[in-house]
Amino acid sequence: MSRPSFGEGVLIALIAALLASVFHLAFSLVLPRGDAAQLIVIGLGLGYGLYLLGRSRERAGRVLLVFVWLAISLVVAALFAGVWPQILTQIGLVWLTRVVYHQPDPLAALLDLGLLLLGLATAVWTLERTGSLFLMVWTLFLIQALFTRIPSLIGSARGVPPRTDPFDTAERAAERALRRLASLD
Repeated sequence: MSRPSFGEGVLIALIAALLASVFHLAFSLVLPRGDAAQLIVIGLGLGYGLYLLGRSRERAGRVLLVFVWLAISLVVAALFAGVWPQILTQIGLVWLTRVVYHQPDPLAALLDLGLLLLGLATAVWTLERTGSLFLMVWTLFLIQALFTRIPSLIGSARGVPPRTDPFDTAERAAERALRRLASLD
């Protein structure tokens, strides 16, 4: 399986923003505002976590991570009022998932944390300026689409080529062989 791409991240951002807007409207009709906001935050966090797990090459611990994610989210919802503890919990769980399943070294993990915090700050700023849930979620997830570039930036800065998928390597070798065969004619 290939690594997630930036374009895929942009599509995820659009889907997350649309779903957040639709579910906010639906939940706000039947639940108190704070409970609706917590459910949306949990849903966005868990949905993004499932996306990250689905795009990872690593297979170990996936089911356990989903159960732990749900348990932690529900405990935070039960113990703390308001949406901020839940937002910080989901950001932390996303970071841990990306560190375990996608980031190759500690420096990449720290850059990933910085990217998450930048996205959160930008999303809050967007919400304050526009009042739009759609734009806030879009901004947060759009910045998160950049996480896919962290390992290749680290590797190229050290002069080490980024990790490649064996399928991509085989595909390039096959293309070179076809070009050589075509030039023999």
